[in-house]
Amino acid sequence: MTATIEAGGVTFTVRAPAAVALWLCLFDGEEEHRVAMARDGEGWRVHVAGIGEGTRYGLRAEGEPPFDLAKLLVDPHAIELDRPFAYDPRLAERGADTAALVPRAIVRALLPTLDLPPLPRAGGLIYEINVRGFTMLHPDVPAAQRGTVAALAHPAVLAHLLKVEVDAVELMPITAWIDERHLPPLGLRNAWGYNPVVPMALDPRLVPGGVRELRDTVAALRAAGIGTILDLVFNHTGESDELGPTLSLRGLDDTAYARAPDGTLINDTGTGNTLDFAQGWVRALVCDSLRHFVAQAGVDGFRFDLATVMARGPGFAADAPIFAEIAADPLLRDRMMIAEPWDTGPGGYQLGAFPEGWWEWNDRYRDDVRRFWRGDGGMGALATRLSGSSDVFGPERARGVSFVAAHDGFTLADFVAHAERHNHANGEDNRDGHGSEIAWNNGVEGGSDDPMVLARRAADARALLATLFATRGTVLLTAGDEFGRTQHGNNNAYAQDNATTWLDWAGRDVALEDFVAELATLRRALPALRDPVLRHDARWYRLDGAPMRDPDWGDADGFELRLPEFSVRIDRAARRVEMRAAPLSR
Repeated sequence: MTATIEAGGVTFTVRAPAAVALWLCLFDGEEEHRVAMARDGEGWRVHVAGIGEGTRYGLRAEGEPPFDLAKLLVDPHAIELDRPFAYDPRLAERGADTAALVPRAIVRALLPTLDLPPLPRAGGLIYEINVRGFTMLHPDVPAAQRGTVAALAHPAVLAHLLKVEVDAVELMPITAWIDERHLPPLGLRNAWGYNPVVPMALDPRLVPGGVRELRDTVAALRAAGIGTILDLVFNHTGESDELGPTLSLRGLDDTAYARAPDGTLINDTGTGNTLDFAQGWVRALVCDSLRHFVAQAGVDGFRFDLATVMARGPGFAADAPIFAEIAADPLLRDRMMIAEPWDTGPGGYQLGAFPEGWWEWNDRYRDDVRRFWRGDGGMGALATRLSGSSDVFGPERARGVSFVAAHDGFTLADFVAHAERHNHANGEDNRDGHGSEIAWNNGVEGGSDDPMVLARRAADARALLATLFATRGTVLLTAGDEFGRTQHGNNNAYAQDNATTWLDWAGRDVALEDFVAELATLRRALPALRDPVLRHDARWYRLDGAPMRDPDWGDADGFELRLPEFSVRIDRAARRVEMRAAPLSR
């Protein structure tokens, strides 16, 4: 921790090896008092007597460009901020003072360290939540609490999570982020949070009570038997490209960002910069952040956005140092680690390449299951996905996190109602988002009042959900898909902090929600289905009960999977999936 409370004052340390001078900036309201820091190896240090918890502070670094003494900088190890980040062009303007624009870090004493075993179980149901959008329209949550982490501990919210048998919530980013610079002129705001600045400071809009609020919510979820997984972004920061703002790392040590031989920023993330995990101090900052959330909040695991960046140096390596460092850490080695196993750089798609002990988002599952129910996918591919994707992860263990829809892309209700994206509200002339997502509209694009179209869409949604819950290993459901949430065809709603992404609790499809609850209850009753250790005693049959033969995989329109403990019958023509706790008899 950079700001350490000690007897009689606070000691501040920060890394800035190339700076010629470093200033600690203490704030009393808007009045700034600068204190010179002394060099200490690659870092700087100062002890300030007579101050303590609650002190607000920033940093300024002096030196040759890119250092800019006019820029107030946020401590990369800050754990609390006094306000959210807000984009302003002056943040990127050299020589423009930014003290009035940048949040101040707040000195906080650490809470007693938690030492709890992780709660999530492999093979369970992970429930992905956009924290703000999840409760902004929830009628039972007090207005002042809506859109916050604390709202997740409300009895009405816990009751819903228990109804659909959630094993762990996966919270989309809750650390402090900044809007991309093109959004404010469009009157838009980032609604997802995948543009962070410093890795440990919680966003005051989502977690106004700081780490104590997160800790209390994690405890309430744990008391209900529900684990907490944080979705964290370590592949880039919101300082963006060369034209982006100077907020923290860029102003202290811009070697944090990977560069090509000609000095230009490498952009393997599509966001303007890429953190350089070949550097030990970058990895140390990441591990410090993970330990902070385990020890201070008691979280059970992490999902890493564009996780291949963490194993680049510059190319992806399955034996990258970060994996060994996490595996050797006493606080981290038993947490659930989930990779989004791709980035936008060369060789960035690495599904199945992460080391043993890591889980991976399985987009092959998403695509093959969607193709099957759209009508242009094969039964063999579906059977492989249903059985744990051994072609991707090997024959021993289902390490994939299977999903049919996530925050990124169409909602489940939308991809059976829209064959094309409708992202005009994002202000990019409908060019953003996936242009060829696997989706279909059942004959009518978008809204329809045709009973046959609506019935077909409802049957598709139920078949997809039933397929997901009948899948071996760990599965993921995005909040609201269990009751028909829609984004009206927007498949890249990252900039829609409004009713587009806020869940409509009052208008939800309760019948569909009840259907999902039945699926979840049956899945929980089948340990063999949820066990990620793959078995090889499955038997496959045609819909007429005859054993499947090789030619049948190309001709039939369904199959039945039988194991001693359960069976799954899939009939594409009837848009029907049956899952039973004992083999079906035909």
